[in-house]
Amino acid sequence: MKSGIHPNWHTDTKVTCSCGNSFVTGSVEPTIELDICDKCHPFFTGELKFVDRQGRVERFMAKVKQAENKPTKKKPKVIDLQSKETKSYRELLLERQTALKKAKKAGQTDKSQTSSAQNSAQNSADKKSTPASIKTTADQAKE
Repeated sequence: MKSGIHPNWHTDTKVTCSCGNSFVTGSVEPTIELDICDKCHPFFTGELKFVDRQGRVERFMAKVKQAENKPTKKKPKVIDLQSKETKSYRELLLERQTALKKAKKAGQTDKSQTSSAQNSAQNSADKKSTPASIKTTADQAKE
């Protein structure tokens, strides 16, 4: 092993946390200062704690307070439920069904009228186009 290239190893390095906890370990540094350790970390303690060295949490909380105090630009919407006639889903379905039935009946009467008119026109056209020498069974029954 080459001499002079490795750092000095301190077996009695004192580690001190900002919460006051301290312990001894080995390191290349003689002392270590921590912001957070296993005694004060929220994961281990189960408590909510903000860890901040640069004041970011305070700035964020100041912005939150400022936003709460600031009046909103939008006016709240006022819904007038009494002016609108509200219908249940069942009522809407019944109205739709009756409208469809009326439309279907109107469509059937139109179709029956047109089909009867078409049938009579077809029968008269058939009689005109049939030669006198060829008689159908219906013509023979009429005579």
